[in-house]
Amino acid sequence: MDSSSSETLTGSLLLYTSIPKFEELTPQEKQLYHNNKEFYNKHARQGTKSLYFAKSATQGETWVPLIEKAYAKLHGSYAALNGGQACEAIEDLTGGISTFIPTRDIFDIDRFWNEELRKANVDRLFGCTYQGLSGARSGDYWHSPEIFGLLGDHAYSVLRAVEVNGKRFVVVRNPWGRSEWTGPWSDGSKEWTKEWLERLPEFGHVFGDDGQFVMEFKDFLSCWDTFDRTLLLDDSWAMSSQWLHVTARPLPSAWTFGDVSCRSSFLTWYHTFYSILTSTFTPPLPTILAPVTFSLSEPTLTIIVLSQIDSRYFKEISGCSYWQFDFIIFKAGKKEIIAESSLSRLYARSVNVEVNLDAGDYVIHVRLDRKPYRDPDYFDVKSQDWDQRSLSRMKSERAIGQSIASNFKKESERNNLPVSLNVLAGQNLSQLESKYLAKKKEEEEEANAKAEEKEKELLETEQSASKEAGSAESEPEKNSTTTVVNDDGSTTTITTSVVKKVVRVTTRDTEDGEEVESREEVTTIPNNVPVVAAITIPINGGATQESDTGRDGDDSDDEDDEADPSRDVNDVSEDNSIFLGLKVYTKREVSPVKIAGQLGHGMELSAELALL
Repeated sequence: MDSSSSETLTGSLLLYTSIPKFEELTPQEKQLYHNNKEFYNKHARQGTKSLYFAKSATQGETWVPLIEKAYAKLHGSYAALNGGQACEAIEDLTGGISTFIPTRDIFDIDRFWNEELRKANVDRLFGCTYQGLSGARSGDYWHSPEIFGLLGDHAYSVLRAVEVNGKRFVVVRNPWGRSEWTGPWSDGSKEWTKEWLERLPEFGHVFGDDGQFVMEFKDFLSCWDTFDRTLLLDDSWAMSSQWLHVTARPLPSAWTFGDVSCRSSFLTWYHTFYSILTSTFTPPLPTILAPVTFSLSEPTLTIIVLSQIDSRYFKEISGCSYWQFDFIIFKAGKKEIIAESSLSRLYARSVNVEVNLDAGDYVIHVRLDRKPYRDPDYFDVKSQDWDQRSLSRMKSERAIGQSIASNFKKESERNNLPVSLNVLAGQNLSQLESKYLAKKKEEEEEANAKAEEKEKELLETEQSASKEAGSAESEPEKNSTTTVVNDDGSTTTITTSVVKKVVRVTTRDTEDGEEVESREEVTTIPNNVPVVAAITIPINGGATQESDTGRDGDDSDDEDDEADPSRDVNDVSEDNSIFLGLKVYTKREVSPVKIAGQLGHGMELSAELALL
């Protein structure tokens, strides 16, 4: 890494040191260095060990603290790097895809060894940890017991898996650069006989308190309870993605699949994210998805990832809930589940599945869950006491992150989105203002033209309907009569004329004689215009809303059926919404996946489907 690239990443090459300047020393401390500032700087303030944050074990090596500084600047501060899952940081740094593997789910240890661990640091990276143990039984409530020197709730990295003299070993490292395994095959343990010491180079390991140690494979499996595997993707992979702002049902509600669905051929994926219905909200009509028209001519290995946006920069204003989600995959028209997302930690940033899929169409159904941990008014209550400069940065980064969604409402974040340099470049404010006014005028003229065109079309339709109705009225009546016997013994005679007049005559036998009831209905449908069936949609309160399915019952050519999530933009809800993205990875030689997101409406649909 040269100085120019470092400058781009970190803003400067300065790194924070934990050693004070000479002028800050007490007189007694200065005497230790013979009151010589140059001597002090040379011996005390140089070298990687003087750095306050990350440091390399190799003296003079700077790539580790420089990458850490770049990562801190990307997320706002060093404080933002505190906590979280190590595998998510690995994803950020490598662009890989992480999968959570519980040790108890490894049923074939030979396969795990040969197909997974042996590829460590080749095309995948591994981390390992175990849940911290309780010291309650021993009476030490403030200290978590260690397993042969290994710390609970602490991430370790796997350097390599080796087979030496018929035995399986794993070389592991503590990122602290100290505090190692003290069990069998630890540095200097009795297992290292003269014969094994001669074979030490085969392990790629040397003794020393440097955080690196060797474990036999059986001990490796028995001590750690979880592994993180990050698959590294080379240039043979292609990725397509689609992000949407999703509104979930308010709690309490059923934890069920079907809140989100994605219909797809390999070349066209359709997401359907359903927004919430409330008693004060009348939803638009449901959108019918366009038919799938593309598919691959060959099967392919596919990795499907469902993820929420990275909120590390703005986690203080990231909403009221921790979100959890998973998904299942069906072949279109089939009932058998062909794949489901792998198990993940609670409230993980993403879930994924790696699966070989045949050419064809597929449907994905998503299940959402969340745990509220903040009051809905937390921002209004607490933000007044926050540093407003930092808050401005967080709100800006949140808006940038959320703007990836196809249905992001830019108007609601107008004050938080930064102006693109491509807009400002080479122009002064007067030129920018003139361009803005010209664009605004053009948009108004375009809107007026569309309004006039719609008004003209409506007028032509009304004139056509009136003409056809008049033609129908001039035709002689051709009546048809039908008599129906009702359950109570009465008869109903229905007379229908071509002028859309319906006469209903009901005759009942009573003690006083025959009772006749006559009712005439006249329709407003013009003659020769086909009747269009209507869909009745239940909404809150038991009311209904009707929608025509389309002219002649065919809606397949309606332009409104196209996936267009920009029609469904909503303000960001702090308690019921999440920004989700579907990322699909396929081999580059296969035609790339095209993802078209679309928002649907009618959350009651999920509740109604539960009754089927």
